[in-house]
Amino acid sequence: MNHYVASMRQKIGNDTLLLVGCGAIIEDREGRILLQKRRNGGWGVPGGFIELGETFMEAVKREVLEETGLRLGETELFGVYSGEPCFGEYPNGDKIFSLQVIFYSNHYTGELKKEDQEWEDIRFFGRHEMPEEINLHHIRHLEDWVHRRKRPVID
Repeated sequence: MNHYVASMRQKIGNDTLLLVGCGAIIEDREGRILLQKRRNGGWGVPGGFIELGETFMEAVKREVLEETGLRLGETELFGVYSGEPCFGEYPNGDKIFSLQVIFYSNHYTGELKKEDQEWEDIRFFGRHEMPEEINLHHIRHLEDWVHRRKRPVID
């Protein structure tokens, strides 16, 4: 948990906290998407919450490097997601409303991490071989990717 979220939780407890998440749809040379199965629930794209003072691009590149070991190259906006589906609640009762800024890239360097404390599996999937257990906060942008929705998606 980043310092900002921890300090806000001390002030507001489990009440709803407004956050901004940044994630990346990363495709390999075969056009498959990189997904990670988080230990706390479901498959989704690499990403996380923006830190105070960060740009969206800094946040997504930091999160991807931390979670996957990959350094993103050329990156473009995939979509911005808001509305009712952005509400969530963690098992500990913490409530959030997380706006999602999702980027797209098929340019990266580095080697995928073999293991990480945040996820239990990481691999590439084709459009027609997506896993069943998708993280609820990732369903919309993953469906948009599968159906090749025109970018940028504003939802």
